[in-house]
Amino acid sequence: MDLGIHGQVAIVVASSKGLGRASAEALAAEGAKVTICSRNARELEQTAATMREQGAEVLAVPADVTDPRQIQQLVARTVEHFGRLDILVNNAGGPPPGGFNDVDDKQWEQAFYLNLMSAVRLIRQVVPHMQQQGSGRIINIVSSSVKEPIDGLILSNSIRAGVIGLAKTLSRELGPQGITVNNVLPGRILTDRLRSLHQRTAQQLGITVEEVTRRATQDIPLGRLGTPADLGAVVAFLASRQAGYLTGVTIQVDGGMLRTIY
Repeated sequence: MDLGIHGQVAIVVASSKGLGRASAEALAAEGAKVTICSRNARELEQTAATMREQGAEVLAVPADVTDPRQIQQLVARTVEHFGRLDILVNNAGGPPPGGFNDVDDKQWEQAFYLNLMSAVRLIRQVVPHMQQQGSGRIINIVSSSVKEPIDGLILSNSIRAGVIGLAKTLSRELGPQGITVNNVLPGRILTDRLRSLHQRTAQQLGITVEEVTRRATQDIPLGRLGTPADLGAVVAFLASRQAGYLTGVTIQVDGGMLRTIY
């Protein structure tokens, strides 16, 4: 299937590894030109080099998306380099784990700026370019916790839900201008963050990481953890012309794990 995004330009945030990288690679495989960004310049350049070896046209821009000025520079450099902007994939690492009594005001504020305000500021910067051309795709990678809160992740459970409200509101505001806004909810995807959480759980329970991973698959109907590529494929579809009548939608990529009806 031709997704119709060949030659289009995408910014994929936090894309030196994990879900962001998988999303960037999926878009590039369909012929999109991609700007990738990360705070880790070394990892970013390694990812860019690998993607270029695979034939992708990639611009690597080191950026911290909690800094408004760096967000502005990221978007400006993309438009200057490629001449247009069609797709934004919002993504950011999760805030640290912890219960309500484990986190202080500073950690709440950091989570707010990392996981909600980064999306707000990036969308604010890209929308004028999309409005000018009369089309665009905004895709937010969030978390399954917005439908089913995860024990011990009070910051993620609370802050990420705001992105869903933002997206639904914007889908109505921006729809008449040909811009769609959708969300993707990764379930248990085998990323570095999930590995770190499994190690933390293993230490707390006094069991092996392998046992934690085995338990984590027990309530997934498809019987396995997801891969970053599983999620990247959904992101690429939402960026496609075939998804042109989808907006304000939240899609879970979880192997059937969540029990919620909506």
